[in-house]
Amino acid sequence: MYKKIQETVAFIKERTNFNPEIGIVLGTGLGNFISQIKIEHTISYKEIPHFPVSTVKGHHGQLIMGTVHNTKVVALKGRFHFYEGYSMQEVTLPIRVMKYLGIKHLFLSNASGGTNLNFSVGDMMIVEDHINLTGQNPLIGVNDERLGPRFPDMSEVYDKKLINLAIDVAKEKNIAYQIGVYAAVTGPNYETPAEYKYIRFIGADAVGMSTVPEAIVARHMNLSCFALSVISDLGIEGKIEYISHDAVIDAASLVEPKMTALILGMIDRLDMKQ
Repeated sequence: MYKKIQETVAFIKERTNFNPEIGIVLGTGLGNFISQIKIEHTISYKEIPHFPVSTVKGHHGQLIMGTVHNTKVVALKGRFHFYEGYSMQEVTLPIRVMKYLGIKHLFLSNASGGTNLNFSVGDMMIVEDHINLTGQNPLIGVNDERLGPRFPDMSEVYDKKLINLAIDVAKEKNIAYQIGVYAAVTGPNYETPAEYKYIRFIGADAVGMSTVPEAIVARHMNLSCFALSVISDLGIEGKIEYISHDAVIDAASLVEPKMTALILGMIDRLDMKQ
C-alpha cells in the first residue's frame, strides 16, 4: 500500500507540481462545486497509477487541482464504492494519496436516506459521528506504521472544530441544517422498511453507502475530516416511498447550492486562520 501511494503521489506531483491544502470528495450533492474551483490541472483517473475508476452515474472520474479563492484544493470528481467490486483498500487509496499530497483537511459529501422523524427530503445534515454497518474495514490486514497506528482512536472522527465552523457559517449565511449520525451499509440496494427501523433504533439519523471508509482512513492518518449528507429520501415508517438512483440525484441537486455555499464559507474562514 505504501509503495502504491508513493508511486501515485510521485506521478501526480510530476504532472502538476501542486501542493493542495484541502481535499474534497465531490460526492452526491457537491458535484457542481467544481464550478467554484479555478482549475489548474485535470487528470483522468484512467491515467493515474493504482487509481480505481468510478462506474456510478453522476460520479465522473477526474482528479481536479486548483484554487478556491486563495486556497489550494484537490478534488475527486467521482468517488469509489465497495459495492462496485473494489476492496476497501482500493476505495480509500485516493484519500491516502491526497494526504501525502499535503492536504490538512478533508471534506466529504454524500446522499443518504433519513431515518430521523424530524428530517425532511432536501435537508442538509452535518455528520457528527458514524456507525459502520458494512461488516468491512479499510484497515484490515497488516498495518504499516508509516500510514498510522494499528488501533486508531475513533472518539472524534469528524473534526469538532470544523463542525463548529460549519455551524457558524450556516448561521451567518442563513443556511438551514441538521446534525446527526450517519450509518454506512454496503449497498447497492436501498434499505427495506425493517432495516430502516433497525438503523434508527441503533442511533443513526441517516443511512448511506459511502463516506465511512474514507473517514476511517482519514482518522488513521490523523487527517482532519468533515462530512455533509443530503437527505434524499426518507426511511421513516409511513413516509417510505419507491426510490431510484435518479431520484436521489434529483433531490441532491436541489440542495447543492446550500452545500456549496457552506463549503465555500468554511474554506474562506479556514484561509483567514492560516
